[in-house]
Amino acid sequence: MKKGKFLNSEITKVICDMGHTDEITIGDAGLPTPEGVKKIDLALREGLPSFLEVLELVREEMEIEKVVLAAEIIKNNHDIYEAVMKMFENAEIELIEHEDFKRRTESSKAFIRTGECTPYANIILKSGVIF
Repeated sequence: MKKGKFLNSEITKVICDMGHTDEITIGDAGLPTPEGVKKIDLALREGLPSFLEVLELVREEMEIEKVVLAAEIIKNNHDIYEAVMKMFENAEIELIEHEDFKRRTESSKAFIRTGECTPYANIILKSGVIF
């Protein structure tokens, strides 16, 4: 059995298979899953697990050089936006329109669906390198 905090084998495998600049999406319960992208559905009920819980665990396992958010999060979900900014104060942040964000998820290696039910609680994580 794997030792450590992160026990989800599907997410662990996706992260291990990622190379520099590959992307993974973590989304709220309402974000559509792009056709052809591996969906890892963690949603159990409204709010469980939360977007921030999942993001924190993935952040601990993955080298991240850039994050992409929908610009609408600033106005429509400021608490989540502030938490993400604090988590990634040393990473590059890209803000794009929500429709562009949804199109960009089509190139993700995987889509992790959370139980989050607040608007624009979605992020694309771009893989960095550890050397």
